[in-house]
Amino acid sequence: MSRFDYDLIVIGTGAGGSVAAHIASAAGKKVAIVEAGEFGGECPNWGDVPTKAMLHAAKIYDEAKQAGRFGIRTTTIGYNYPSIRAWKDIAIKRTGTARGKAAFESEGINVIRGEAHFVSSNEVTVGRRHYSAAQFLIATGAIEAAPQIEGLEEVSYLTSHQATMLTRPPKSLFIIGGGAVGCEFAQLFSVFGSKVTIADVAPRLLPREDQELGVLLKEHYQARNVQVLTSTKIVKVEKDGIMKRVHFQQGTAIHSVKVDEILLATGKVPALHIGLENADVEYTPQGITVDEYLQTSARHIFAAGDVVGNYQFTHTAIYQSRVAAHNLLHRQKVAADYKAIPRVIFTSPEVAAVGITEDEAIKFARKYRTALSPIAIIGRANVNDSHEGFVKVITDREGVLIGAAIAAPHAGEMIHELTLGIQMGLKASDIANTVHAFPTWSEAIRIACSKLT
Repeated sequence: MSRFDYDLIVIGTGAGGSVAAHIASAAGKKVAIVEAGEFGGECPNWGDVPTKAMLHAAKIYDEAKQAGRFGIRTTTIGYNYPSIRAWKDIAIKRTGTARGKAAFESEGINVIRGEAHFVSSNEVTVGRRHYSAAQFLIATGAIEAAPQIEGLEEVSYLTSHQATMLTRPPKSLFIIGGGAVGCEFAQLFSVFGSKVTIADVAPRLLPREDQELGVLLKEHYQARNVQVLTSTKIVKVEKDGIMKRVHFQQGTAIHSVKVDEILLATGKVPALHIGLENADVEYTPQGITVDEYLQTSARHIFAAGDVVGNYQFTHTAIYQSRVAAHNLLHRQKVAADYKAIPRVIFTSPEVAAVGITEDEAIKFARKYRTALSPIAIIGRANVNDSHEGFVKVITDREGVLIGAAIAAPHAGEMIHELTLGIQMGLKASDIANTVHAFPTWSEAIRIACSKLT
């Protein structure tokens, strides 16, 4: 008999942990999974599922308001926000996360409720009980980070979690952070009538993506009366009656604006406070240090998902969990490959990217070529009367795809053709010579790639 309670203990039931737990259990291992919060972690409870469900409702409402140009009568279009929240709750319920405990136990996985804390490299405590295992997978995820802003602790603010729980849209909203989360909430609340201001210290929205994407979204928001403040530092927030006042700096000038709510969208930090020092697991504030096999400095302990720090997406966590499961179970290990991780932002138009950006190509002194095709030139844009967006592709000097960016309706679906191309080492000419159906949005991909053949 083993001298340990379990073959594997997984810490965290989100995407980074649950996939590996299921795989290991199916392989005949004795598995336990530890969860201190909601089953399923961030994605189904207060992340991807609720926000995208609400954004879908917002998109339908927005399109309905603009349907008069197609001959559709729109004079009675309106919305009921409590019903939109109810729809969001239905989407969460249908994920099945509320039945998480029963689902794990039905596969023979023991569920342990509470916060895990390492007391040695092979033992954790949860509450007052001790549990040991031959191997561990850490998938504790990440938590939202509050920036150092004077007065922030004295003024109530919204997190992305709380923003999905509001009973009604705020009359005015100041969003701190111009990345993916900030842009999605700017989209959501501006559609439902909030006066939105979005600010970022970077010179453009979506600063980690290609410049054209940030420029397009800025123009899109400004056309909807969203105030976009780039190269802007938030210096102070304070109460102003029942409202809040945000003081911000642009250049040498200080300005202020009074709003009903402040939403923080400044990113997340890995959840690391589980006694990693006691297990000899190395880490930095950016996440647990792992090798290409997702193995930590303690060779029997692996980590996956947001706690690792890079590519904080649900689909990356699922991928890492699969890789970690394989390497936990087999001597012949496989390395994680991140060259083709798609990134999607559910604004309108949608924004998607994969591979490296043009800025990264310049930074790393890579010789590259790039081409851009506006979607306005294709047949689908004509029949849909939707002309905002483009497809941009980046290749090396030999024409092999290394990066792409799309702004278009259904960009999240379109990006996977180019994701596959990058993953498989295809050339732009391979995409250009592939027949694309008319009229579809993907024709813009073919046209962009044809410019590099």
